[in-house]
Amino acid sequence: MLTTQVGLGDRAYPIYIGKALLSRTELVGRHLLQKRVVVVTNETIGPVYLPALSAALRGIGVEVLEVLLPDGEAFKTWETLNRIFDALMAARCERKTTLIALGGGVIGDITGFAAATYLRGVPFIQIPTTLLAQVDSSVGGKTAINHPLGKNMIGAFYQPAAVIADLDTLDTLPDRELSAGLAEVIKYGLLGDAPFFEWLEQNLDRLLARDKDALSYAVERCCRNKADIVEKDERETGLRALLNLGHTFGHAIEAALGFGTWLHGEGVAAGMVLAAETSRALGHLTDADVARVRRILERARLPVDPPHLPIAQWLDLMGHDKKVEGGRLRFVLMHAIGDAYVDAAVPPAVLEQVLGRRETVAAAD
Repeated sequence: MLTTQVGLGDRAYPIYIGKALLSRTELVGRHLLQKRVVVVTNETIGPVYLPALSAALRGIGVEVLEVLLPDGEAFKTWETLNRIFDALMAARCERKTTLIALGGGVIGDITGFAAATYLRGVPFIQIPTTLLAQVDSSVGGKTAINHPLGKNMIGAFYQPAAVIADLDTLDTLPDRELSAGLAEVIKYGLLGDAPFFEWLEQNLDRLLARDKDALSYAVERCCRNKADIVEKDERETGLRALLNLGHTFGHAIEAALGFGTWLHGEGVAAGMVLAAETSRALGHLTDADVARVRRILERARLPVDPPHLPIAQWLDLMGHDKKVEGGRLRFVLMHAIGDAYVDAAVPPAVLEQVLGRRETVAAAD
Protein backbone atom coordinates (compact mmCIF):
# COMPACT_ATOMS: atom_id res chain seq x y z
CA MET A 1 0.00 0.00 0.00
CA LEU A 2 1.16 3.50 -0.86
CA THR A 3 0.13 6.42 1.31
CA THR A 4 0.32 10.08 0.40
CA GLN A 5 -1.28 13.09 2.07
CA VAL A 6 -3.11 16.27 1.27
CA GLY A 7 -1.47 18.71 3.68
CA LEU A 8 -4.06 21.22 4.84
CA GLY A 9 -3.03 21.79 8.44
CA ASP A 10 -5.57 20.44 10.91
CA ARG A 11 -7.70 19.29 7.94
CA ALA A 12 -4.93 17.20 6.37
CA TYR A 13 -5.92 13.72 5.30
CA PRO A 14 -4.31 10.56 3.88
CA ILE A 15 -4.80 8.91 0.51
CA TYR A 16 -4.34 5.14 0.69
CA ILE A 17 -3.56 3.40 -2.62
CA GLY A 18 -3.24 -0.35 -3.02
CA LYS A 19 -4.87 -3.74 -3.50
CA ALA A 20 -7.50 -5.39 -1.27
CA LEU A 21 -8.02 -2.23 0.75
CA LEU A 22 -11.79 -2.68 1.12
CA SER A 23 -11.11 -5.58 3.49
CA ARG A 24 -8.81 -3.47 5.66
CA THR A 25 -11.46 -2.05 7.95
CA GLU A 26 -8.87 -0.33 10.12
CA LEU A 27 -8.38 2.20 7.31
CA VAL A 28 -11.99 3.31 7.78
CA GLY A 29 -12.13 2.70 11.52
CA ARG A 30 -9.27 5.04 12.40
CA HIS A 31 -11.20 7.97 10.88
CA LEU A 32 -14.60 7.43 12.54
CA LEU A 33 -15.82 9.77 15.28
CA GLN A 34 -18.54 7.28 16.27
CA LYS A 35 -19.25 3.69 15.28
CA ARG A 36 -21.98 4.64 12.86
CA VAL A 37 -21.67 5.22 9.13
CA VAL A 38 -23.88 5.84 6.11
CA VAL A 39 -22.55 4.22 2.94
CA VAL A 40 -23.82 5.95 -0.20
CA THR A 41 -23.40 4.03 -3.44
CA ASN A 42 -25.27 3.35 -6.68
CA GLU A 43 -27.23 0.51 -8.25
CA THR A 44 -24.22 -0.64 -10.27
CA ILE A 45 -21.47 -0.57 -7.66
CA GLY A 46 -23.66 -1.50 -4.68
CA PRO A 47 -24.33 -5.15 -5.56
CA VAL A 48 -20.62 -5.73 -6.28
CA TYR A 49 -18.86 -4.11 -3.32
CA LEU A 50 -21.41 -2.96 -0.73
CA PRO A 51 -22.22 -6.33 0.93
CA ALA A 52 -18.59 -7.12 1.72
CA LEU A 53 -17.82 -3.59 2.92
CA SER A 54 -20.89 -3.43 5.15
CA ALA A 55 -20.25 -6.91 6.57
CA ALA A 56 -16.63 -6.03 7.32
CA LEU A 57 -17.63 -2.81 9.10
CA ARG A 58 -20.34 -4.55 11.10
CA GLY A 59 -17.74 -7.13 12.05
CA ILE A 60 -15.84 -4.45 13.99
CA GLY A 61 -18.98 -3.15 15.65
CA VAL A 62 -19.90 -0.34 13.26
CA GLU A 63 -23.59 0.34 12.59
CA VAL A 64 -24.09 0.66 8.83
CA LEU A 65 -26.92 2.45 7.01
CA GLU A 66 -26.97 1.89 3.24
CA VAL A 67 -28.25 4.39 0.65
CA LEU A 68 -28.56 3.15 -2.93
CA LEU A 69 -28.85 5.79 -5.67
CA PRO A 70 -29.48 5.47 -9.42
CA ASP A 71 -26.33 5.30 -11.51
CA GLY A 72 -25.21 8.02 -13.89
CA GLU A 73 -24.34 11.68 -14.37
CA ALA A 74 -28.00 12.40 -15.21
CA PHE A 75 -28.89 11.74 -11.56
CA LYS A 76 -26.41 14.22 -10.06
CA THR A 77 -29.35 16.47 -9.12
CA TRP A 78 -31.22 18.08 -6.23
CA GLU A 79 -33.77 15.26 -6.34
CA THR A 80 -31.11 12.59 -5.86
CA LEU A 81 -29.35 14.66 -3.20
CA ASN A 82 -32.61 14.82 -1.25
CA ARG A 83 -32.74 11.03 -1.19
CA ILE A 84 -29.55 11.11 0.88
CA PHE A 85 -30.97 13.79 3.17
CA ASP A 86 -34.19 11.80 3.58
CA ALA A 87 -32.23 8.76 4.73
CA LEU A 88 -30.06 10.79 7.10
CA MET A 89 -33.08 12.50 8.64
CA ALA A 90 -35.09 9.28 8.96
CA ALA A 91 -32.20 7.60 10.77
CA ARG A 92 -31.60 10.68 12.95
CA CYS A 93 -27.96 10.82 11.95
CA GLU A 94 -25.78 13.10 14.06
CA ARG A 95 -22.82 15.36 13.46
CA LYS A 96 -20.37 12.55 14.26
CA THR A 97 -21.98 10.12 11.83
CA THR A 98 -19.60 9.55 8.90
CA LEU A 99 -20.80 9.35 5.29
CA ILE A 100 -18.86 6.97 3.04
CA ALA A 101 -18.92 7.56 -0.73
CA LEU A 102 -18.52 4.17 -2.43
CA GLY A 103 -18.43 4.68 -6.18
CA GLY A 104 -17.18 6.91 -8.95
CA GLY A 105 -17.09 10.66 -9.38
CA VAL A 106 -20.85 11.20 -9.29
CA ILE A 107 -21.23 9.35 -5.98
CA GLY A 108 -18.19 11.09 -4.52
CA ASP A 109 -19.38 14.54 -5.54
CA ILE A 110 -22.99 14.16 -4.38
CA THR A 111 -22.08 12.40 -1.11
CA GLY A 112 -19.48 15.05 -0.37
CA PHE A 113 -22.02 17.80 -0.97
CA ALA A 114 -24.49 16.05 1.33
CA ALA A 115 -21.78 15.80 3.99
CA ALA A 116 -20.88 19.48 3.56
CA THR A 117 -24.46 20.63 4.08
CA TYR A 118 -26.22 18.13 6.39
CA LEU A 119 -26.19 19.64 9.89
CA ARG A 120 -23.80 22.20 8.36
CA GLY A 121 -21.10 19.59 8.00
CA VAL A 122 -20.50 15.94 8.91
CA PRO A 123 -17.38 13.85 8.20
CA PHE A 124 -17.09 11.75 5.08
CA ILE A 125 -14.67 9.25 3.55
CA GLN A 126 -14.07 8.70 -0.15
CA ILE A 127 -13.78 5.12 -1.45
CA PRO A 128 -13.47 5.74 -5.22
CA THR A 129 -14.11 2.74 -7.47
CA THR A 130 -13.29 4.25 -10.88
CA LEU A 131 -9.93 5.36 -12.23
CA LEU A 132 -11.24 8.89 -12.82
CA ALA A 133 -12.35 9.19 -9.20
CA GLN A 134 -9.14 7.65 -7.83
CA VAL A 135 -6.83 10.03 -9.66
CA ASP A 136 -8.92 13.17 -9.55
CA SER A 137 -12.43 13.76 -8.22
CA SER A 138 -12.02 12.03 -4.83
CA VAL A 139 -9.06 14.25 -3.92
CA GLY A 140 -9.20 17.95 -3.15
CA GLY A 141 -12.61 18.51 -1.59
CA LYS A 142 -14.68 19.66 -4.56
CA THR A 143 -18.29 18.55 -4.07
CA ALA A 144 -21.26 19.43 -6.23
CA ILE A 145 -24.38 18.61 -8.17
CA ASN A 146 -25.24 19.66 -11.71
CA HIS A 147 -27.67 22.27 -13.00
CA PRO A 148 -29.25 21.87 -16.45
CA LEU A 149 -27.26 24.89 -17.63
CA GLY A 150 -23.90 23.85 -16.20
CA LYS A 151 -21.92 21.04 -14.64
CA ASN A 152 -20.96 21.18 -10.94
CA MET A 153 -22.36 24.69 -10.58
CA ILE A 154 -23.93 24.05 -7.15
CA GLY A 155 -21.57 22.75 -4.50
CA ALA A 156 -19.00 23.41 -1.81
CA PHE A 157 -15.33 22.95 -1.03
CA TYR A 158 -15.36 20.29 1.69
CA GLN A 159 -12.46 17.95 2.37
CA PRO A 160 -12.87 14.25 3.21
CA ALA A 161 -11.36 12.59 6.27
CA ALA A 162 -9.57 10.05 4.05
CA VAL A 163 -9.44 8.63 0.54
CA ILE A 164 -9.14 4.85 0.11
CA ALA A 165 -8.30 3.88 -3.48
CA ASP A 166 -8.56 0.10 -3.82
CA LEU A 167 -7.03 -0.79 -7.18
CA ASP A 168 -8.89 -4.12 -7.21
CA THR A 169 -12.14 -2.23 -7.87
CA LEU A 170 -10.73 -1.32 -11.29
CA ASP A 171 -10.95 -5.00 -12.30
CA THR A 172 -14.72 -4.66 -12.75
CA LEU A 173 -14.56 -1.25 -14.43
CA PRO A 174 -15.93 -1.27 -18.01
CA ASP A 175 -13.33 -0.49 -20.68
CA ARG A 176 -15.09 2.76 -21.59
CA GLU A 177 -14.91 3.96 -17.96
CA LEU A 178 -11.23 2.99 -17.75
CA SER A 179 -10.50 5.10 -20.82
CA ALA A 180 -12.48 8.00 -19.36
CA GLY A 181 -10.26 7.84 -16.29
CA LEU A 182 -7.15 7.83 -18.45
CA ALA A 183 -8.18 11.24 -19.79
CA GLU A 184 -7.68 12.71 -16.32
CA VAL A 185 -4.41 10.79 -15.92
CA ILE A 186 -3.10 12.24 -19.18
CA LYS A 187 -4.27 15.68 -18.07
CA TYR A 188 -1.76 15.70 -15.22
CA GLY A 189 1.10 15.14 -17.61
CA LEU A 190 -0.06 17.90 -19.92
CA LEU A 191 -0.69 20.55 -17.29
CA GLY A 192 2.51 20.37 -15.28
CA ASP A 193 4.43 17.09 -15.41
CA ALA A 194 6.17 16.54 -18.74
CA PRO A 195 8.23 13.55 -17.46
CA PHE A 196 4.99 11.84 -16.44
CA PHE A 197 3.52 12.53 -19.89
CA GLU A 198 6.55 10.81 -21.42
CA TRP A 199 6.09 7.88 -19.00
CA LEU A 200 2.47 7.63 -20.11
CA GLU A 201 3.49 7.52 -23.76
CA GLN A 202 5.74 4.57 -22.91
CA ASN A 203 3.38 2.76 -20.51
CA LEU A 204 -0.15 3.44 -21.75
CA ASP A 205 -0.61 -0.13 -22.93
CA ARG A 206 0.16 -1.38 -19.41
CA LEU A 207 -2.54 0.89 -18.01
CA LEU A 208 -5.05 -0.28 -20.60
CA ALA A 209 -4.18 -3.87 -19.60
CA ARG A 210 -4.84 -2.91 -15.93
CA ASP A 211 -1.33 -3.77 -14.82
CA LYS A 212 -1.49 -3.12 -11.06
CA ASP A 213 2.07 -1.84 -10.74
CA ALA A 214 1.51 0.68 -13.52
CA LEU A 215 -1.87 1.70 -12.13
CA SER A 216 -0.43 2.13 -8.64
CA TYR A 217 2.33 4.38 -9.98
CA ALA A 218 -0.08 6.45 -12.09
CA VAL A 219 -2.69 6.89 -9.34
CA GLU A 220 -0.07 7.92 -6.77
CA ARG A 221 1.64 10.33 -9.20
CA CYS A 222 -1.67 11.99 -10.09
CA CYS A 223 -2.78 12.24 -6.46
CA ARG A 224 0.56 13.74 -5.45
CA ASN A 225 0.38 16.28 -8.28
CA LYS A 226 -3.16 17.23 -7.31
CA ALA A 227 -2.34 17.39 -3.59
CA ASP A 228 0.58 19.74 -4.31
CA ILE A 229 -1.78 22.13 -6.11
CA VAL A 230 -4.63 21.86 -3.59
CA GLU A 231 -2.23 22.58 -0.73
CA LYS A 232 -1.28 25.85 -2.41
CA ASP A 233 -4.75 26.87 -3.61
CA GLU A 234 -7.54 24.93 -1.92
CA ARG A 235 -10.42 27.12 -3.10
CA GLU A 236 -9.28 27.70 -6.68
CA THR A 237 -8.37 31.36 -6.52
CA GLY A 238 -5.53 30.88 -8.98
CA LEU A 239 -3.22 27.87 -9.41
CA ARG A 240 -5.89 25.20 -8.93
CA ALA A 241 -7.67 26.35 -12.07
CA LEU A 242 -4.94 24.54 -14.02
CA LEU A 243 -6.62 21.27 -13.02
CA ASN A 244 -9.45 22.27 -15.38
CA LEU A 245 -7.38 21.73 -18.51
CA GLY A 246 -9.85 20.64 -21.18
CA HIS A 247 -12.81 21.12 -18.86
CA THR A 248 -14.23 24.41 -20.18
CA PHE A 249 -14.71 22.83 -23.60
CA GLY A 250 -15.52 19.42 -22.08
CA HIS A 251 -18.26 20.64 -19.76
CA ALA A 252 -19.86 22.46 -22.69
CA ILE A 253 -19.90 19.19 -24.63
CA GLU A 254 -21.51 17.34 -21.72
CA ALA A 255 -24.18 20.01 -21.28
CA ALA A 256 -24.91 20.26 -25.01
CA LEU A 257 -25.43 16.53 -25.46
CA GLY A 258 -27.18 15.97 -22.11
CA PHE A 259 -25.28 14.89 -19.01
CA GLY A 260 -24.31 11.25 -19.27
CA THR A 261 -24.35 10.98 -23.08
CA TRP A 262 -20.58 11.45 -23.14
CA LEU A 263 -18.67 10.40 -20.05
CA HIS A 264 -16.87 13.20 -18.24
CA GLY A 265 -13.45 11.92 -19.27
CA GLU A 266 -14.56 11.74 -22.90
CA GLY A 267 -15.58 15.39 -22.83
CA VAL A 268 -12.28 16.30 -21.17
CA ALA A 269 -10.33 14.38 -23.84
CA ALA A 270 -11.94 16.25 -26.73
CA GLY A 271 -11.64 19.44 -24.67
CA MET A 272 -7.90 18.95 -24.23
CA VAL A 273 -7.51 18.62 -28.00
CA LEU A 274 -9.39 21.91 -28.43
CA ALA A 275 -7.18 23.49 -25.76
CA ALA A 276 -4.11 22.23 -27.62
CA GLU A 277 -5.41 23.59 -30.92
CA THR A 278 -6.17 26.94 -29.30
CA SER A 279 -2.65 26.99 -27.84
CA ARG A 280 -1.26 26.27 -31.32
CA ALA A 281 -3.35 29.08 -32.81
CA LEU A 282 -1.82 31.44 -30.23
CA GLY A 283 1.67 30.39 -31.28
CA HIS A 284 2.59 28.26 -28.26
CA LEU A 285 2.28 24.63 -29.35
CA THR A 286 3.62 23.20 -32.59
CA ASP A 287 1.83 20.89 -34.99
CA ALA A 288 3.96 18.08 -33.55
CA ASP A 289 2.81 18.92 -30.01
CA VAL A 290 -0.86 18.81 -31.01
CA ALA A 291 -0.24 15.52 -32.80
CA ARG A 292 1.27 14.05 -29.60
CA VAL A 293 -1.80 15.10 -27.61
CA ARG A 294 -4.18 13.60 -30.15
CA ARG A 295 -2.13 10.42 -30.50
CA ILE A 296 -2.01 9.51 -26.81
CA LEU A 297 -5.74 10.20 -26.38
CA GLU A 298 -6.53 8.07 -29.42
CA ARG A 299 -4.37 5.27 -27.99
CA ALA A 300 -6.37 5.57 -24.76
CA ARG A 301 -9.52 4.94 -26.88
CA LEU A 302 -10.90 8.41 -26.27
CA PRO A 303 -12.67 10.83 -28.63
CA VAL A 304 -10.39 13.53 -29.99
CA ASP A 305 -12.98 15.36 -32.08
CA PRO A 306 -15.85 17.15 -30.34
CA PRO A 307 -19.44 16.94 -31.54
CA HIS A 308 -20.42 19.57 -34.09
CA LEU A 309 -21.95 22.57 -32.33
CA PRO A 310 -22.61 26.09 -33.63
CA ILE A 311 -20.14 28.67 -32.36
CA ALA A 312 -22.95 30.55 -30.63
CA GLN A 313 -23.86 27.42 -28.64
CA TRP A 314 -20.23 26.82 -27.65
CA LEU A 315 -19.92 30.38 -26.34
CA ASP A 316 -23.25 30.26 -24.52
CA LEU A 317 -22.47 27.00 -22.74
CA MET A 318 -18.90 28.00 -21.88
CA GLY A 319 -20.31 31.23 -20.46
CA HIS A 320 -21.70 29.15 -17.58
CA ASP A 321 -18.24 27.81 -16.70
CA LYS A 322 -17.11 28.28 -13.10
CA LYS A 323 -13.92 29.98 -14.25
CA VAL A 324 -15.76 32.90 -15.87
CA GLU A 325 -14.53 36.07 -14.18
CA GLY A 326 -15.83 39.56 -14.81
CA GLY A 327 -17.94 38.13 -17.61
CA ARG A 328 -14.81 36.92 -19.44
CA LEU A 329 -14.10 33.34 -20.40
CA ARG A 330 -10.91 31.92 -18.91
CA PHE A 331 -9.26 28.98 -20.64
CA VAL A 332 -6.57 26.62 -19.41
CA LEU A 333 -4.08 26.45 -22.27
CA MET A 334 -0.48 25.28 -22.71
CA HIS A 335 2.78 27.11 -23.34
CA ALA A 336 4.22 23.63 -23.91
CA ILE A 337 3.41 20.05 -22.99
CA GLY A 338 3.76 20.00 -19.21
CA ASP A 339 3.39 23.79 -18.86
CA ALA A 340 -0.22 24.96 -18.60
CA TYR A 341 -1.49 28.46 -17.83
CA VAL A 342 -4.80 30.31 -17.49
CA ASP A 343 -5.64 32.75 -20.27
CA ALA A 344 -8.47 35.27 -19.88
CA ALA A 345 -7.66 37.11 -23.09
CA VAL A 346 -8.10 34.61 -25.89
CA PRO A 347 -9.08 36.75 -28.92
CA PRO A 348 -12.56 35.96 -30.26
CA ALA A 349 -11.00 35.47 -33.68
CA VAL A 350 -8.90 32.61 -32.32
CA LEU A 351 -11.93 30.87 -30.82
CA GLU A 352 -13.80 31.35 -34.07
CA GLN A 353 -10.83 29.90 -35.94
CA VAL A 354 -10.68 26.78 -33.75
CA LEU A 355 -14.40 26.23 -33.24
CA GLY A 356 -15.45 27.61 -36.62
CA ARG A 357 -13.31 25.06 -38.39
CA ARG A 358 -15.35 22.39 -36.61
CA GLU A 359 -18.55 24.10 -37.76
CA THR A 360 -17.27 24.11 -41.35
CA VAL A 361 -16.52 20.39 -41.13
CA ALA A 362 -20.06 19.78 -39.86
CA ALA A 363 -21.53 21.66 -42.80
CA ALA A 364 -19.40 19.65 -45.20
CA ASP A 365 -20.63 16.42 -43.62
